[in-house]
Amino acid sequence: MALTTLDAKTALVVIDLQQGIVAMPTVHPAADVIRRAAALADAFRRHALPVVLVNVAGGAPGRAEQARPTGNFPPGFADLVPQLKQEASDHLVTKRTWGAFTNTDLEAYLREQGVTQIVLAGVSTSIGVESTARFAHELGLNIAFAVDAMTDLHLDAHTNSLTRIFPRLGETGTTQEVLDVLERTRA
Repeated sequence: MALTTLDAKTALVVIDLQQGIVAMPTVHPAADVIRRAAALADAFRRHALPVVLVNVAGGAPGRAEQARPTGNFPPGFADLVPQLKQEASDHLVTKRTWGAFTNTDLEAYLREQGVTQIVLAGVSTSIGVESTARFAHELGLNIAFAVDAMTDLHLDAHTNSLTRIFPRLGETGTTQEVLDVLERTRA
């Protein structure tokens, strides 16, 4: 379903736009994703809506067939990209799992703020963004996906999330569509 509206109390949640991750090869230019996410953050701040910036500082333990990092990441890896212009009013969530809710204060923060909907952006579409969306959906939050403000390391995974998973969890739209609805619902 295309983006129809944004709730009165909607938060922007930006996943893993940090130095170590945006340096990896992504299917869409990281600079474009960062620019669009920064535009969303600016607009949400201008409307006094919550902005949540999420970074990942380590990996969860456990066996997996595919090699993946666990433990702590190298210094600087988790530093948010400066283009997001992090402000004191932004809520920072540092995670050690794919999704932003597990073992963090994100759920409590959103409830405290009275948030009923989140707009998601970031990297990686099929990992951090999708995991966060699935948990948010289970919590009963409305979800909007800024689909051009996210990317992945793998095109097939990105496409699967956008075409098969996200429409089942919420509404999708471009950054400009999110900005247009934001302006229309706040006028």
